[in-house]
Amino acid sequence: MTGRRRTRSTFLPRLLRFTGSTRAAVLSAGALAGCASLLAGCGVVPGATGGSGGGPVVVMTWAPEGTGATNKPGMPAFALAYARWVNANGGIGGRKLTVLTCNDHNTAVDAAKCARRAVKEGAVAVVGSYSQHSDSFLPHLEGAGIPYIGGYGVTNAEFTSPLSYPVNGGQPALLAGLGKELAGNCGPVALVRPDTIAGDALPPMLDAGLTTGGHDSAEDQRAPEDSAEYSAQAEKALKEATGDQEEKGCVIPALGDRTATFMDSFRRTRDDYADVRTATVLGSVDQTVVDSTGGASSAFEGAYVTGWYPVASDPRWDGMKKVISESAFSDTRIDAADTGVQTTWIAYAVLRAVVESLGDGEVSATTVRGALDDGLRIDTGELTPALRWQFSDKLASIGLPRLVNAHVTLQTVRRGRLVAAKPGFVDVTRTMEKAEVD
Repeated sequence: MTGRRRTRSTFLPRLLRFTGSTRAAVLSAGALAGCASLLAGCGVVPGATGGSGGGPVVVMTWAPEGTGATNKPGMPAFALAYARWVNANGGIGGRKLTVLTCNDHNTAVDAAKCARRAVKEGAVAVVGSYSQHSDSFLPHLEGAGIPYIGGYGVTNAEFTSPLSYPVNGGQPALLAGLGKELAGNCGPVALVRPDTIAGDALPPMLDAGLTTGGHDSAEDQRAPEDSAEYSAQAEKALKEATGDQEEKGCVIPALGDRTATFMDSFRRTRDDYADVRTATVLGSVDQTVVDSTGGASSAFEGAYVTGWYPVASDPRWDGMKKVISESAFSDTRIDAADTGVQTTWIAYAVLRAVVESLGDGEVSATTVRGALDDGLRIDTGELTPALRWQFSDKLASIGLPRLVNAHVTLQTVRRGRLVAAKPGFVDVTRTMEKAEVD
């Protein structure tokens, strides 16, 4: 490496640190909320179902659809397919599953509306959902005591709220794992990410991975999340990545749905610069993006991609694919290679394990939350490590107390196909602990 000065990004806001007094306050607040629910319902907890002869288990799945930014229509579509499938096969723990869906339109107002609807219609959990507006929806869920199971991991609040039960490490884990891998393979690194609050959380984790490997921090480049073209951003990123001719630089676009748009601009601009590598994270690229940007001739050829789960061709996804085959009815919104769909599958596996653990007892937001808080261990068929949530986990030291799965997979684009670059998972917990937060 050259003698570039190392710096540590401090874009990630300092998050809540959970002390003993904080824990007591949260638990007290939860108890008060529970009493309020009992009083309002004259002794019946809203959202509760009885034993196997009681009403259906009502949950909600939401995601943005039809917007100018990131869209995840496959998540609620798969949730509905899963409900059809599980109900045709005896239900969930012997009970019928009812899935409500909602479009948050990528706005804070509609995210709050979705949460209020979940409360009004008695949902016992929000499962496998995507929203960038946790500050708008989480207060409503927390006020009603409704757990948020398996959110996509797009906001840091999903890793701090005591009612959140994430199944992956979110963007923080992906960026930390990617930085660790690129440290020994790249010259200058330029990160192109959304100019949003969620985007602000990305640079510190990428830098944690880079600096762990003895590399300098990345050049942080903000970009609109809904732009129709990115020529200016592509040119600036290429300039940054070619500043050191001793090693090939790397450009990392992490723009969600707009990554393919960025790559169109990147491909048109890169001929004027020295050769650079590209790398990114799943959620910003999948097989369809590689195909649409040129397949084997794509700028992604040879790129490293970090993900949360095994590649889509892995037989561990056969259960999910069976649901899609039998109950999706050719719904083109559902793609087995979509990380949103995969996250929703795992989130519903968590819900199913919880409901089955309750036997013939009451199923309510309170009992679902209680089972998870009591340390129920969830086996996801090796799609993730076994999941088990504690009040404050290992990464509480950097303000992410609910992050229990910091494992990532390393993939690469080879001959136009997204394949595993290394077997198994890489645990980036220690790398993330080194992230400098403010």
